[in-house]
Amino acid sequence: MKGLFKSKPKTPVDLVRQTRDLLIFVDLNPETRESKREEKFAELGKLLRELKQILYGNSEAEPVSEACARLTQEFFRENTLCLLIICLPKLNLEARKDATQVVANLQRQQVQSRLIACDYLEANIDLMDILVSGYEDTDMALHYGAMLRECIRHQSVARYVLESEHIKKFFNFIQLPNFDIAADAAATFKELMTRHKSTVAEFLSKNYDWFFAEYNSKLLESPNYITRRQAIKLLGDMLLDRSNSAVMTRYVSSRDNLRILMNLLRESSKSIQIEAFHVFKLFAANQRKPADIIGILVANRSKLLRLFADFKPDKEDEQFEADKAQVVREIAGLEPQD
Repeated sequence: MKGLFKSKPKTPVDLVRQTRDLLIFVDLNPETRESKREEKFAELGKLLRELKQILYGNSEAEPVSEACARLTQEFFRENTLCLLIICLPKLNLEARKDATQVVANLQRQQVQSRLIACDYLEANIDLMDILVSGYEDTDMALHYGAMLRECIRHQSVARYVLESEHIKKFFNFIQLPNFDIAADAAATFKELMTRHKSTVAEFLSKNYDWFFAEYNSKLLESPNYITRRQAIKLLGDMLLDRSNSAVMTRYVSSRDNLRILMNLLRESSKSIQIEAFHVFKLFAANQRKPADIIGILVANRSKLLRLFADFKPDKEDEQFEADKAQVVREIAGLEPQD
């Protein structure tokens, strides 16, 4: 007889609704007695694990697309995502990890060929304010950072972050003393500056002056070796992208930028030197060099040619050698300007 009274397995919709109800309880009842709260948190942790299992599958079964679609639709039908983000600091570490994975996966779930997470985030864009500010909280930074990186896969969401005051905070987040948080912030910053080409090109054109003033002084001239290495690599990625050709032309026409690059070429770190070379070659290759750029290159010609004579990466690289030969030819052939 026992089998007759087994409870029916919960549907994806049931799981989301129960999760939402528990989150509302947790959010609105901070004074509840300890034992009751513990019970509710344990239940919530179990539900989050079940939601994760539906979205990711497990060792025995792949995720079922229909179940994922129903779960996603219910999740965004009401304010479950908002509640989960707001209540995240109250959850234990395992529940936070599961919640972070659930939120990340939901950004990629399509319902009738639409990414409905994008529509929801556009209507609740202030959630990005919570996620970005998460970098200021040591306990929450890595969870909110991972969620943020998935949310900015949506172009409209990335545009909001780029056009807000938040983007300026990243210059400080990248230099936080906690290595893991600084590295996470750097990964998010890189995603913001490289994923959506047209949005980034428009942002850099409109914000060129303050952005590169901050980039140069806080990142490229940072006392921190890792910050400088990541910054010069990302600068190369941005300037060498065709979408940013107008920005690149402007960047390589500045004597201050050239001075910073020449200092990076003299670094003791081979990896920084190599990445700096990839940006320096753009100054050398510019066929419309301003007179002051030509003057600096001519004045430093013998030092630069000496440096490049022994300059090579650890592994043989034909393209690098070809680029270097071209740069040497350009510098050797420069005529002093009157």
